Amino acid sequence: MNSIHPVPAAKRPHTPTDSPDLLNPLMDRIAQAAPVTDREGEFPEEAFGWLAEAGLLAITLPGHDLDFGRGQTARLLHLLKRIGSANLAVGRVYEGHINALYLIHLYATPDQRTRWYTDVTEHKRLFSVWNTQADHGVRLAEQKSSDRDSVYRLSGTKTFCSGAGWIQRPLITGDLQADSRKGWQMTIVPTEHVAPIGQDAQFWQPLGMRASASFKLDFTGVELTDADLLGQPGDYFRQPYFSGGAIRFAAVQLGGAEALYEATRQFLTSLNRTDDLLQQTRLAEMAYLIESGNQWLQNAGDHTDRWLAEGADWTKIVAYANMTRTAIEEICLRVMPLVERCVGARGLLRPLPFERIHRDLTHYLRQPAPDATLVDIGKYVLANPKTADELWH
Repeated sequence: MNSIHPVPAAKRPHTPTDSPDLLNPLMDRIAQAAPVTDREGEFPEEAFGWLAEAGLLAITLPGHDLDFGRGQTARLLHLLKRIGSANLAVGRVYEGHINALYLIHLYATPDQRTRWYTDVTEHKRLFSVWNTQADHGVRLAEQKSSDRDSVYRLSGTKTFCSGAGWIQRPLITGDLQADSRKGWQMTIVPTEHVAPIGQDAQFWQPLGMRASASFKLDFTGVELTDADLLGQPGDYFRQPYFSGGAIRFAAVQLGGAEALYEATRQFLTSLNRTDDLLQQTRLAEMAYLIESGNQWLQNAGDHTDRWLAEGADWTKIVAYANMTRTAIEEICLRVMPLVERCVGARGLLRPLPFERIHRDLTHYLRQPAPDATLVDIGKYVLANPKTADELWH
């Protein structure tokens, strides 16, 4: 059955994205609560209440601080990194919320935008994007109602549905078979108005990211209307937006590595080990790795905004996003063993955060098609006649 857990409504506050004095206490609160929900079947509901109170669920909507229409991608990536540093599971679900709102920004009709934006601003509803499926994936079969309007009856399941029953407005994709259009169609499900959505919580028994509640859900029997369909068949995979979005999850991943780095500094200070030469060299390596990740995010955000505004070749945007994703994965994979050597076996014991963050980051780094991503970068740079100095400038 549906397990709809509404995020508490709150007054619209000042958003803290550029104010460390406002953002840091919020991130500290989310980080301190992270161990409580580090169990299968749990979800950091309270953290999303705090994000709603801070105005961060609506931060990218028109007129808000990180309005998609104003080219604020680098600042958005920094925010995603900070949330990931507090709790990677919260960062994963929050990134899905932002992803769904971006697809609405790109493809929704004016009436749909008004309705779905109101869901966020007035009702503090969470959105997400659930595209992954295995066997028995989602299909949309067109039927006609008694007044001859189209109704779309869903069948099939989605996997890795992060947020599961706590998401009130999931964006799901499926194979649409209708008289007027066919193909891979986006829909947004108004969960409180449809048939019960079956949840398989046993699907989610992961190494890490337990609190993301990424269950398998069965949408069989759900009925939608034209008002619930987003864009046209095939829009979900339109470039550069599909592959270019990898910079967002890369930002969350870097937040996890940064959290390990910061916790290591605090741990060594508490043990009076800051004068140890070998510890200093490990921290030095972590410092430049994390800062190089920050530079990747800043450049990816700035380049994406500029290239989209200029109408640049989409393959350039995707190639740079793929480089950013790949570089940050490598940064994370180098930071984790350095942290392990710094803190030793004692540091990997609960209630210290290293064990949980290490599991979460290890799991979250396993994003789709890393090898194909590298191949695409190589194809782009080999096919481009510009000099190396001019490729990205």
